[in-house]
This record gives sequence, structure tokens and C-alpha cells, in this order.
Amino acid sequence: MPATPPITDVHDAIARLQRLTDLFGERRAQLAEDAGLTEQQWEVLERIATEHFMPSLFARHRDSSAAAVSRLIRQLIEKKLVSVSVSPNDGRQRQYVLTAKGRRTLSALGASRAAAIEAIWTTLDRDALATFTRVSDELIRRIETYAART
Repeated sequence: MPATPPITDVHDAIARLQRLTDLFGERRAQLAEDAGLTEQQWEVLERIATEHFMPSLFARHRDSSAAAVSRLIRQLIEKKLVSVSVSPNDGRQRQYVLTAKGRRTLSALGASRAAAIEAIWTTLDRDALATFTRVSDELIRRIETYAART
């Protein structure tokens, strides 16, 4: 059985994980800002690009209000990144699609993200990365299990 780590080591690991989480959030915000977007606008843009987008379902999934999602969509329409039309199958439904500018913006965001991944992640030692992945998987499993019990 592995030795139990001292609580100070546990707290140090938690602090590092929190810092890493904060850095990921800061970097995502920076990427969005560089593209002239907020993180929320970026998320909506991605959803519109990848699936049959329904604002009400998106709002429910994000635990947000329909009004907040409508505001984000209006902002994206004003930026000419998204267009909206009435669904030909159901006049009560709206279809949201990326404009050419929206596709270019999303593509540029993807390229910026890929460049960061290339610079930061691909130069890590393969074994260290595999260990990080295994430890992360175990932490995820443990946190989900613990959260489900409480």
C-alpha cells in the first residue's frame, strides 16, 4: 500500500491545481478578448458551429436565463458573426448559423489555441504527461464519487 502523503503536500498539490485552473481560465479569456469576444460569446459561437443550437437548451445546460443567452446571441449578430433565420420546417423555431466572419473568427481562435497547445503541452516529457493524465483521471473519479455522496 502506498504511503499516505503529508497533509502539507496535499495542500500544495491542491494549490497548484487551483493555480492551473485559474491560468486556464485567464488564458481562455485572453484568447476570447484577442478575437474581440467574451468567453460566453465564444462558447455560444462554438455551440452554434457544432450542433443544432437551441437557446433555451443552452441556457438550461449552463444554468443561465433565456434572456442572458438571447443577449449573447444579439451581440454575436451585431458583430456579424452569426445570422438567424426562421426554420423552414417549423416557423416557431429559429436557425442560427455562423457567418463567414464567424467561421473565420472561430478558426482563428482554434489556431491560437492549437499554437498554445503546441508550445506548452507537446514539449512535455511523454511519461510525465501520461502520469499527469492518470492522476487527473483518478482525481476526477474521486471528486465525482465524493460529490455524489454528499
